[in-house]
Parts: sequence; structure tokens; C-alpha cells
Amino acid sequence: MTAIRTRGLTKRYGSGDDAVVALEGLDLEVADGEVFGFLGPNGAGKTTTIDLLLDFVRPTEGAAMVHGYDTQEETDAVRDRVGVLPEGFDLWHRSSGYRHLEFAIASQNGDADPAALLERVGLDRTDGRRPVGDYSKGMLQRLAMAMALAGDPAVLVLDEPSGGLDPHGIRTMQEIVREEAERGTTVFFSSHILGQVAAVCDRVGILDDGELVTVDTIEGLRETAGVGSRLVLETAGEPDDAVDDLSGIEGVTDVTRDADGLYVSYTDPRAKATVVHRLVESDTAVLDFDIEEATLEDLFAAFTGTGTIAGPDSDSTTESAPAGDVVIEDEGSLEADTEEGDR
Repeated sequence: MTAIRTRGLTKRYGSGDDAVVALEGLDLEVADGEVFGFLGPNGAGKTTTIDLLLDFVRPTEGAAMVHGYDTQEETDAVRDRVGVLPEGFDLWHRSSGYRHLEFAIASQNGDADPAALLERVGLDRTDGRRPVGDYSKGMLQRLAMAMALAGDPAVLVLDEPSGGLDPHGIRTMQEIVREEAERGTTVFFSSHILGQVAAVCDRVGILDDGELVTVDTIEGLRETAGVGSRLVLETAGEPDDAVDDLSGIEGVTDVTRDADGLYVSYTDPRAKATVVHRLVESDTAVLDFDIEEATLEDLFAAFTGTGTIAGPDSDSTTESAPAGDVVIEDEGSLEADTEEGDR
């Protein structure tokens, strides 16, 4: 079964020459049980797509289906099968973590154990009894993930799920995604944090300026874009015929040499072992080596012509952010509370 299918999905705000296009003609299929990464800069249309899938906004044109249900005509059936971790969510600050989970479970007519959900996302019983107004940003993100899992969803939609998490929290989130995939859950993972997508997703769709640029596996994107990784070797006794022989290895795209070493570019990671083996066979001593991996930043630049995935209004990019930092975008939010003072 196809878990998510869109055809010509379009959202414009305004009309005529003043219309703002948030999403244009999105044709997309996500397979049942797949972890699909939806990658794009701030304002690319990722959250708009999620809002359309959940019928929070109506499309200007086109249609979408989730698990065979029309998102506009059968909205309740869709929402019964989807767990959502929204970007920019709000919670009731005076209520405890347990109360939030009890509400989420009751809303989904579920029977999950709140304590088990807390443990699953790395929170303990003491945390569950505290009001969420005392939670750190990372704890809020973990609680929101637990709420998304409360109904044992068939489709899990994660919109910027790493926001506020430290490196340990990010690893926990990735483990949860993998566990859900192993259970057969479809995970729709929207992010502009490149490493997060590469770590957990089966396929990646690149969205830029409201349009889907391409969809493929990470390796498929590398091959299509011609953006590979590079093996850097320090060698001794390096005969020319051995270097020439490396160019014929499947997956190797370029071989160069200078005074500092030997550089072998490749698109297939399996080529690395073959390169080293060939050199050793030729009596070339491999003294040291390093691997310079092509990043999703490189792939994004190759497909869109831009060198950064953070939007123009962002204060930082993935190139400058330290490891574990998360760049938060603000494309929209789902408010769980409207009472003044609990925002």
C-alpha cells in the first residue's frame, strides 16, 4: 500500500500577480513502512505540505491521500491513523506530562501506558509528574514525541523533530524512528538538518521554493548529482600503473595525485576497500588514509544551485552550526492551547 500520495498538490495565498506560491504541483508517493525524508530550506513548503496532508489548510489545486483516505473528504479517518510531532507546538504549561499523555491517548481512543511512553522518549516518572512549564526545550520535544506515539499511529509525521534536543536526545529520536520503521510505521520526516535525514531515511525528497526537485536514496542522489566522496591516501612506493588501474574500479569517478597524497573520488562506498586492496596488491605501501564524505549539503547545492540549506532569514546554517545544534525554522505551528498565559 502507498501510505502517502499527492497529485498536483498546490497551495497559493492570494490571487493574481500578488499570489504567494507556498507549494506548486507536488506529485509524491511514500511507501507503506518507509522512512521518507522531506528536505528543504526554511520556507520551502515542508510545513505547508504537512498542513495539507492533515487538512489544516485546503489546497488551491490537487489532492492527497493517506493510507487510501482522501485528506479532504475523509479527514477523521486520516487523523485517526496519523501521529504528529509539529514544529512550533505549544503545550499547557500548568499541566503535567502525564496529563498531556492521558489527553493524547484519550483523543486517539488508545490504551497506551503513559509511563511506558515517557520511558520510551527518555523521560522518567518524576518528569511526568512535573508541570511542563518547568520543562527544558529538549524535554518538551521529547514529550511531544511521546504524544505523537500515543495512538500507535500507522503514519508518523515529524516536522523538525530535533528542535531543542541535545546530541543524546537526537540519538534517542533516531532510535525511535528506526524502531517505528521496524514495526511497519511509515515515517514522514521533514527537516532542514541534513545529517538527521541521512541518518534515518530510506529515501529523500528535496523541496526548494515550493517545488519538488528530486526524490531518491542518498546514494542515488550522489550518483545523479555526480557528487561523491573522496578517499585520501598517504602512500609510499606508488607506481604509475597502480594509480591508472584504480580508475577502472566500479564506483570510482576520479583519481588524482599530488605531493600531499593520492585522492580517489567515488560514488559507491564499496569502492573504498577495492582501492586499498589494489594498492596493496601492487606493492604500494598505504601509510595512512582518511575519508572525506560528501554531505547532503553538497547534494542540495548540486540539485538547487545554492550552497546552504538554511533559509535567508536564519541566523545560522548547517555549515556553521556546531555538532548537535539545531537550526529552528518557523513555517507555522499547531497550537494546543489558546488560554493567555499558557503559551
